[in-house]
Amino acid sequence: MNEAQDLFSLLRQSTDVDPQAIDAIRQTVAEGEGRELCRINVPAFASKHGLDEERAISAFLHAARVGIFDISWNVLCPGCGGVLDTNATLKTLQKDEYTCALCSEDYSPTLDEMVEVTFTVSPRVRRIAAHNPHELPLMEYFRQIYWGSGVDLPGEDFAKTLEAFTLEDIELAPGEKAVLPIQLPSEFVIVFEPVTHSVQFIDGKGEPTKERRSLSLVFDRDHVQNQTLEMQPGPLRISLENRTETRVLPTVFIAGKALHDFLGKRRPFLTAKRLLTNHTFRDLYRTDTLDINQRLKITSLTFLFTDLRGSTALYERVGDLSAFDLVREHFQVLHEIVAAEAGAVVKTIGDAVMATFATPDRAIAAALRMRDAMRALNDKSGREDLLLKIGVHAGPCIAVSMNERQDYFGQTVNIASRVQNLADAQAIFATHAVVEDNLTAELLHRNALTPVPHEVSLRGIEREIAVYTIP
Repeated sequence: MNEAQDLFSLLRQSTDVDPQAIDAIRQTVAEGEGRELCRINVPAFASKHGLDEERAISAFLHAARVGIFDISWNVLCPGCGGVLDTNATLKTLQKDEYTCALCSEDYSPTLDEMVEVTFTVSPRVRRIAAHNPHELPLMEYFRQIYWGSGVDLPGEDFAKTLEAFTLEDIELAPGEKAVLPIQLPSEFVIVFEPVTHSVQFIDGKGEPTKERRSLSLVFDRDHVQNQTLEMQPGPLRISLENRTETRVLPTVFIAGKALHDFLGKRRPFLTAKRLLTNHTFRDLYRTDTLDINQRLKITSLTFLFTDLRGSTALYERVGDLSAFDLVREHFQVLHEIVAAEAGAVVKTIGDAVMATFATPDRAIAAALRMRDAMRALNDKSGREDLLLKIGVHAGPCIAVSMNERQDYFGQTVNIASRVQNLADAQAIFATHAVVEDNLTAELLHRNALTPVPHEVSLRGIEREIAVYTIP
């Protein structure tokens, strides 16, 4: 534990890391069960320990940076919540499509719905069973390796819950063969192997029979799914052969209500989208996000653009040095507000800022705070020097790497920028997608603000769009 003590001492030297979060992490690393330290769901961890989620995320990022945790970017199946692919960095997530054998569906990965970010304790700090996943008991392999952190798995009753829809299971070493006898019920049955993600569907239909049938299944890396078989209920001998270089864990599930109820219990998890819009992540991992050739989809991201109106006249009026100090102070204030509202500054262009937020309400909260902050700075100077124009829009986009930094591309970005260009001094303009968001509507209602709609034409956009002025 000497190295662990040194790493936690180093972590405490980071002045912007919540000490309460560090204490909770240290206690869990020292005293928690091994499974609690495998693929940690940070929102769930924060809830359990009474921590602010954003501060907890920041603490885990700093802890990973000093070597306490390893970060994992896991591609999840939206249907069953299983982990379809695991990546040490986002750069290695290169496939355009993933197949879930258990759900028999193909999915194109999106950073806000299908990619989770989890933290596993480093073996330098503490060895846990999951560091050798092929030695985990079958039940723990499903719990710690197969299912992602978004599936709300039961704690102490996990084995009992799994047994409720499991007919049989077996472990096969590399090259091993075995026979698994089962009594096929009058239900849809799944023979699922979680290591190779192989599956055989069996539809138990018709009159029950006493005749013993046979079925042969071979597990390798090439044939993961076979055609659904229809069989009469009754005795069935399943011959199994493992042709892989690792053990396999064939398990026979009954695809009934118990399984569907189990898979339907979900909880929030840390998405890749949320992490990419986190200012701590962008500060710590600025050059370690996307590969130059990656184009990763995000279903919905909120963009906030700001610009100073009349900045050229400001330099003329107060002189270069004074104007530079004012603009620098304005940038500092905007960065602080974006970070406080769980957003991230993507870039600055001249006197303009481009920022992203996971949800529209956080962007509008930031915009309102920015407007108030500029008014306060102007009141302090006694002049209307800082006149901030703000535009907000939300929608789908693509995360890319440009000029050696993470950036975003797409029509949503273009619209957000042009909406900001419409704004007058100290005005906030937002699109329909933003103001109609439920959390945004609640925020505006609490602040007694009623958005004023009007149809506008934007350069490069064929149709008119609804833009709202937030007074």
